[in-house]
Amino acid sequence: MCRKRCTAIVLAAGSGRRMRSATAKQFMLLGGRPVLWHSLQAVEQSAIIDDCIVVTGESDIPYVQREIVDRYAFRKVAAVVAGGEERYESVYHALCFMTDGHMTVPNRDGYVFIHDGARPFLTEEILERTYQGVCRHRACVAGMPVKDTIKIADREGFVAQTPDRSLVWAVQTPQVFETSLITEAYRKLFERLAASGNGFAVTDDAMVLETMLKIPVKLVEASYGNIKITTPEDIRTAESILSAL
Repeated sequence: MCRKRCTAIVLAAGSGRRMRSATAKQFMLLGGRPVLWHSLQAVEQSAIIDDCIVVTGESDIPYVQREIVDRYAFRKVAAVVAGGEERYESVYHALCFMTDGHMTVPNRDGYVFIHDGARPFLTEEILERTYQGVCRHRACVAGMPVKDTIKIADREGFVAQTPDRSLVWAVQTPQVFETSLITEAYRKLFERLAASGNGFAVTDDAMVLETMLKIPVKLVEASYGNIKITTPEDIRTAESILSAL
């Protein structure tokens, strides 16, 4: 299998709104270190990832650079860049930075691993499985089959549909793509946004690829422990997971 350059984009531009905290979730302490540290540590130690771009709020760039990247000597972090108001804007900023000559070693024809900085339990096993997935299928996302029965509601809150549980997955990150493929999909998205002047309800990167290029995306099993820190309850769950490791 041909080894291509692998760059991680770690998204850390979220707020503490749903956490009901003045501190953004990615900067809260988990096991005595920021949540973001755990994601970056997995990237730093990975044999798969070559380099990394951290995306954060513009005002948080000095803090992330000084208190996380420099303090913990994350050598794979090539840059800390400003994100946008929406997740898809943050990803696009990072993709442009990665492919437009700003990197010491640009990544235009390799793979990009897009990961939420608020998912602290990224593992080498997950990175390996998604790497194998992208090599075979050009685009893949980490996720797990749901355990609960899922109901689709109508606008009045009544059950409209009950999908076959065996076909329903909860999607996680990383979401991994050929660099040229996801860059082209995002370029088309922003062309559509510029032409229409309207917002676009993008919930993940796979959706951009599915919508803009009609490319199928492979689901790859990750881990039920690969949780995202979003609410105060999640911090307590994360502490329990960490103590069991």
